[in-house]
Amino acid sequence: MSVPDKLIHAIELQAQGQTDSAVRVFNEVLALDASNAHALYSLSLIALNAGDGVQACQFSERGVAAAPLFAPLHYLHGAVLQAMGNKDGALRSFDAALAIDPDYVEVLLNSGALLRSLFRHQEALDRFQKILRIDPDHVGALGNCGIMLTEFKRSEEAIALFERLLQINPDADYALGLLFYEKMHLCDWTDFAALSAQLIHGVRSDQRACKSLAFMSASDNAQDHQHAAQIFSRNYAPKHAKSLWVGERYRHKKIRLAYLSPDLREHPVGHLMAGVFERHDKSRFETIAISLGVDDQSRLRARMVTAFDQFIDARDLSSEQVAQMMRDMEVDIVVDLGGYTSDTRTDILAFRPVPVQVNYLGYPGTMGVDYIDYIVADRYVIPPEHQAYYNEKVVYLPDTYLPTDNSVQISERTPTRHECGLPEVGVVFCSFSHDYKISPPVFEVWMRLLTQVPGSVLWLMSRGATAQANLRKEASARGVDPARLVFAGRVPLVEDHLARYRQADVFLDTHPYNAHTTAADALMAGLPVVTCMGNAFPARVAGSLLHAMGMPELVTSSLVAYEALALQLALEPALLASVKARIASHKASFSLFDTQALTLNLEAAYVAMWRIQQLGDAQDELAAKAM
Repeated sequence: MSVPDKLIHAIELQAQGQTDSAVRVFNEVLALDASNAHALYSLSLIALNAGDGVQACQFSERGVAAAPLFAPLHYLHGAVLQAMGNKDGALRSFDAALAIDPDYVEVLLNSGALLRSLFRHQEALDRFQKILRIDPDHVGALGNCGIMLTEFKRSEEAIALFERLLQINPDADYALGLLFYEKMHLCDWTDFAALSAQLIHGVRSDQRACKSLAFMSASDNAQDHQHAAQIFSRNYAPKHAKSLWVGERYRHKKIRLAYLSPDLREHPVGHLMAGVFERHDKSRFETIAISLGVDDQSRLRARMVTAFDQFIDARDLSSEQVAQMMRDMEVDIVVDLGGYTSDTRTDILAFRPVPVQVNYLGYPGTMGVDYIDYIVADRYVIPPEHQAYYNEKVVYLPDTYLPTDNSVQISERTPTRHECGLPEVGVVFCSFSHDYKISPPVFEVWMRLLTQVPGSVLWLMSRGATAQANLRKEASARGVDPARLVFAGRVPLVEDHLARYRQADVFLDTHPYNAHTTAADALMAGLPVVTCMGNAFPARVAGSLLHAMGMPELVTSSLVAYEALALQLALEPALLASVKARIASHKASFSLFDTQALTLNLEAAYVAMWRIQQLGDAQDELAAKAM
């Protein structure tokens, strides 16, 4: 049989799934023609699919050398290098393929995704946009390009792409949720009720309708949140067949505690955790930071670098490399501070590199997987009757789960109302939550409050002109002068931002996704927070904070009660003054702003987790009682 005939036969065997026979014939081809590009390509692909990166790389390198102008071999070599964790090498190979064939759509798509993982967002966007110039209806490019546009806060363009994606493929994975979430970022509530209902129905029908974080803005049902996370995790971060930790019990003098996060920088998670990192007991814990995000050169980043025994920038490592690094370091406990938020990499933990794996703080819900052992919470955010809706075992801290940094000193100078753009007189209702947390039912309440409190204003923080215009339009539709909505600008220093809260009278919480860090900020500045506690973690955080502040009377259980309480505070100055005085007096005596106490409570939880692992499964129930 001639070489061409053998090659055709091998390709047929490969297409039929007879891999072993195909490999044998491809090797026969190479015995006759050592530089046969087609055989080298196929053998590399077979090895890659079998998980043998070393052999796949050897074949693809030989193939590139044999056929330097064959773009698919450069593309395959890049895919092999990427699978092996060599992102820079992979990108060079992808670029080599594009130099031969600039319109190679598959390379543009995959290299765009790689560039995004390298935080080279503009270059990634450029590649996705080029695909759409070649093929305006390319489903993968529409989704990826839309997502990249959200990174640049170009929401209107992103929404247009998501709408086109849904027109082409109404069942495209997560497309409906992407559209809903970005519309929420613009406060565009067109079809809000219908879209929310579709997403809830989709999740309950086990469809990839909405990513779990976005779903929290549509649903207030803890069981649905769990289902959304389980659906998302199956595709995004399934449990890896390879477990790096296989039951070893380490015997370290100190517990090796690693925090895994892309947000060890100027970020709400960074602000909340900085004080905890600094207060960890270094006689009992060896602390390790594994940073997956950008180094923003901020003073907060500098604080955290100093706080840890080791601070590792792992941006350029593959997920498997990060996992292997933690296994080699014999980390006892890893705490994922990001969950399913931006730039996180849950798949690191899917390799099970660490005996104890913990979900904490950054993501308000279950991860929906069996390889994360615990979620740290309190009895308000996860009441005992909700534990069934969490794949993790729930570990309760005695007060609130949310840390605060009491080393922050609010600026002494309070900016004037004029400097804040506020009227000189009148009640100031404040809500500095993100745009996407503002739901139409809550906004209806806010507008009724403005109607019932003459001269009052609503002080908001919005990221863009379109969202502001939409909110003003919604106010006008409800008979409220749009000028009564005042939008705060951003200030560089958190100390100055917190000082602004002194000019507000009542903080109005959002629902079903509460203010979290922002609610803590308001209370730190002495501002009463009125919340409606809901039925899932994100809608119960402000209630947790208020209980830890000794102010449970500010927690309501319905929007009717929420409106009545906010109205009462606005119309009764003496009552409002007494509430503010109590908040000021409770700040020093209650647990919310006791960073040291929370750190000790968190450490006690870590020690209990560690002891359970050391004792083994047989002692699990007994040890759990100590937690």
